[in-house]
Amino acid sequence: MTTALMNSLAHGYRAIVIGRSGGIGSAIAAAVQADPACGELIALSRSGDGLDVTSEESVAAAASRLSGEFQLIFCATGGLTIDGVGPEKSLRQITADAMMKQFSLNAVGTALVLKYFAPLLARKERALMGFLSARVGSIGDNQLGGWISYRASKAALNQIVRTASIELARTHPQSVLVPLHPGTVATTLSEKYSGNHARTEPHEAARNLLAVLDGLQPVQTGRFFAYDGSDIEW
Repeated sequence: MTTALMNSLAHGYRAIVIGRSGGIGSAIAAAVQADPACGELIALSRSGDGLDVTSEESVAAAASRLSGEFQLIFCATGGLTIDGVGPEKSLRQITADAMMKQFSLNAVGTALVLKYFAPLLARKERALMGFLSARVGSIGDNQLGGWISYRASKAALNQIVRTASIELARTHPQSVLVPLHPGTVATTLSEKYSGNHARTEPHEAARNLLAVLDGLQPVQTGRFFAYDGSDIEW
């Protein structure tokens, strides 16, 4: 017998997955779609639906086409290599253009998704909203240096989600908004940079992330969690 994936949500919950065309996003969407407790899934992406999180007009238009309340929203957008430019290894490799593109996608994109999609969260019942972050966005955990633009954009994402969680708690007291670190996942994003690290398959990573999100309580909103449920320092 198939068991529910999101046990803390009411049966027949409605869900939105943003970034369904990515490796993790598609796995998140597939896991939610297969959940017998899910009543409706809206899966959006730039390639499939024209949703470009770096464009406010695009994000606003996508959200305006939806109605009613949702109990689960997961934003799986993000980029490590953008327009062929990967993470810097040193200060000498920083360019303003590459850095702005990292912030536009990873940080500003997150803020726009929050601005237009967070109001769709259920107000009087449990509602969950997760965002893909990365452990390298932790300032306290940074022991290696490098990857300045990507690290900084993910640190900004964390602060944006943290701040939004405080505001949303006033109107959505049962909500949980968190940035989540998925681990090293076997996707095209991590392929060139995983080194000797073991990589988790996307479907396993998706279930891990959803399980962590499902187990959080409102008092934990705005904190930074890893795929195994452990706290990550800011």
